[in-house]
Amino acid sequence: MKKLNVAIIGQGRSGRDIHGKYFKSEDNKYFNVVAVVDKLEHRRVRAAEEYGCDVYENVSDLYGRKDIDLVVNSTFSHLHAEVAIDLLNHGFNVVSEKPFAKTYEDGCRMVKAAKENNVMLNIFQQSRFAPYYTKIKEIIASGKLGDIKQVSINFSKFARRWDWQTLQSFSGGEVRNTGPHPIDQGLDLMNFPENVSVFSKLDLATTFGDAEDYAKIILTAPNAPLVDIEITTTNCYVPYLYLIQGSKGTLKAAMYHIDIKYYNPENEPEREVLAAPMEDENKLPMYCTETLSFTEEAFDLEGDAFNVGTAAYYKMIYDYLTEGKKMEIDPESQLLLQLKVVDLIHAQNPLAVKFD
Repeated sequence: MKKLNVAIIGQGRSGRDIHGKYFKSEDNKYFNVVAVVDKLEHRRVRAAEEYGCDVYENVSDLYGRKDIDLVVNSTFSHLHAEVAIDLLNHGFNVVSEKPFAKTYEDGCRMVKAAKENNVMLNIFQQSRFAPYYTKIKEIIASGKLGDIKQVSINFSKFARRWDWQTLQSFSGGEVRNTGPHPIDQGLDLMNFPENVSVFSKLDLATTFGDAEDYAKIILTAPNAPLVDIEITTTNCYVPYLYLIQGSKGTLKAAMYHIDIKYYNPENEPEREVLAAPMEDENKLPMYCTETLSFTEEAFDLEGDAFNVGTAAYYKMIYDYLTEGKKMEIDPESQLLLQLKVVDLIHAQNPLAVKFD
């Protein structure tokens, strides 16, 4: 099996502890890290030791190399578009960290650069392959829950934060930092409707920065379930990761466990609608109710987005680059819509800029 050569830009929490961790793991049978770029000298020294690769201070130092098959762009969020477009224009295939870009227009420029240079662009939405999410999609597809009416997604916690991810000037905030995962999944379960409507509320709660750490997002579209997303740092009692309501039953999911409860209409009596008042055998007023026979199932899951999801994501990238297989995550047909939604959310909730 041919291994592909990879360069990683950035050795922060994402570049080193997510992407780098995968490339150094036993799950990685497809890539060799041959170069790392980071502005900080001590990170370059550490990268040379950990990967046994070449290290550089500037992205431009990669431009003379012809042996690099893929570049992972794990720079600061506000630099994603600028760095990715530069790489694409120099003929590199690029995986860029989320958020895709700060704006829809920037995302379009990235897609355009990839097309014009006949190279690959993809965004690291590895949560699409997380075991909890793939199992949720399997259960929905089985029809056990019936027609899905509402999908509630809760990526909340109680915490305080004061790093660059709290700054608007760095494209920080929960919508662009955490939000790409639940927004991507929500739009996926809605089948990526172009005519999606957005209601949102953003606020600041425990953050020390000026970007939102409270986000309520509701997405609706014709012939699609309503998607209700919460991403907050104000919840000490998070009840679920997913709660899905269907015409036959309900699903409740945590990261490593899923419960479903549903009934089979074919096993229950047919009911005729009554316009007259309901009464019991004693002619007393009666509430309209019945006892249904429910089936309950539980599923324990292994792995998460950062191991199983990352491995599956990079297998998708490898298969595309070596065999031309279609990628499940498509920036143009799927993730540009996410940027439209994120733009609408911020337009509905302008926040004062306090830090340059």
